[in-house]
Amino acid sequence: MAFVSGRLLAQVLGVVALGALASGCATTKSATASDTTKLAYAAEPEVPGTGGLFPPHSFGGLAGRTVTVNSIADLKLRSHEVVLTFDDGPMPGRTENILRALDNAGVKATFMMVGSMARAHPAIVREVAAHGHTIGTHTQSHANLAQLNVAAADAQIDGGIKSVEAALVPSMSRLAPFFRFPYLASTATLRHQLAARGIVVIDADIDSKDYFQSTPEQVRQRTLKRIEQRGSGIILMHDIHPRTAQMLPQLLADLKARDYKVVQLVPGHGRRDVLVSSLSERTVMSTRQVAYAENR
Repeated sequence: MAFVSGRLLAQVLGVVALGALASGCATTKSATASDTTKLAYAAEPEVPGTGGLFPPHSFGGLAGRTVTVNSIADLKLRSHEVVLTFDDGPMPGRTENILRALDNAGVKATFMMVGSMARAHPAIVREVAAHGHTIGTHTQSHANLAQLNVAAADAQIDGGIKSVEAALVPSMSRLAPFFRFPYLASTATLRHQLAARGIVVIDADIDSKDYFQSTPEQVRQRTLKRIEQRGSGIILMHDIHPRTAQMLPQLLADLKARDYKVVQLVPGHGRRDVLVSSLSERTVMSTRQVAYAENR
């Protein structure tokens, strides 16, 4: 059973409704019914900042192209291109450390936020947007949608969208029509419905498994090995784990040393009806986005 440090306890109380804290993120494992509303919180002790474990590095040239998502072709990565994604946040004292590491490296990422976390910590949602990162959604309470009926799954998806949009309203930043299934547990029906609404399903090619009880170095080595095996891909990480922020500067240095580029995904801005597609299905559809801040 994972736990949070004493100094974060007061902040975590705002998300107690998510259920008991899990020992490891079940993003990719088969979840039982009791797992459906759990997030993973790291069990390792808190370490301030991101520079205590690895030496500083020069990151010039690591940032790659920005991919505007207007068609399925835009989502194809070239050799030695990676996309950084972070699930399950935002979380005080942890998301900020990820932001610091990304800023130091001069790269942008995509944050797939849980609605209840965004409701509890709206200022951090706006901070992520202010740093120029892309924000998508990850349901309202990290439920396993494959275990729910369609109506309940839709409610989870819509709840997450509304909660994150509500957090962004004061900043007037734009929520991307990007979505990731918790546990990567999807159904054909839900994928089809999301595509019909113009919402891109962001799957993952490279799982860091940072939700395992690992040292930062183990997370880094595991992730780097998978990147080298594939040669490119979308990397799944979590901004709620101290271990992830601790290993991130060195991982980014490793990528630069190996001539990788970090690509940012952004939604299309050319017209009101954004043409998007699923990374997992060859369906491309044009539709009006969900109304901004509707029915909050």
